[in-house]
Amino acid sequence: METYLYIWLAAFILFAAVELATSMALISIWFAVGALAALILSAFEVPLWIQLLIFILVSAILLICTRPIAKRLAKNNIDTNHELNIGKTAKVIEDIDNAKAMGRVRLGGVDWTAVSDTGEIIEKGLHVTVTKVEGSKLYVKKINISLKDICNL
Repeated sequence: METYLYIWLAAFILFAAVELATSMALISIWFAVGALAALILSAFEVPLWIQLLIFILVSAILLICTRPIAKRLAKNNIDTNHELNIGKTAKVIEDIDNAKAMGRVRLGGVDWTAVSDTGEIIEKGLHVTVTKVEGSKLYVKKINISLKDICNL
């Protein structure tokens, strides 16, 4: 029976190590708890088939009951670099004309393919606001700056 104690201890350490290695992404924590339950039973010399059954039941119950909650709580809405560009101002370096499938803007020193969000032609030299990012393509709209806005700068 003592052999099973070491096997469950090794399983617990392995599952816990995997969980720690995945930055607590809740990948194997349920199996670690199941292995811990089986380890405790093994210490009391409970038959192996019961240890296995408890390992499976505890792991499955924890997985079923807590995984949806854990996923919802752990959901990180960290914007990617592309999403961080939404709302920023870019300079048109090639006329944007959706009908001709042409247009480029420069944003933060990087040239991007650009599409007019409104469908209007946007001339080279103007400034635009990024409204959406799809892959390596920016959807932009012309910035309407009035003379009053310029004077207030």
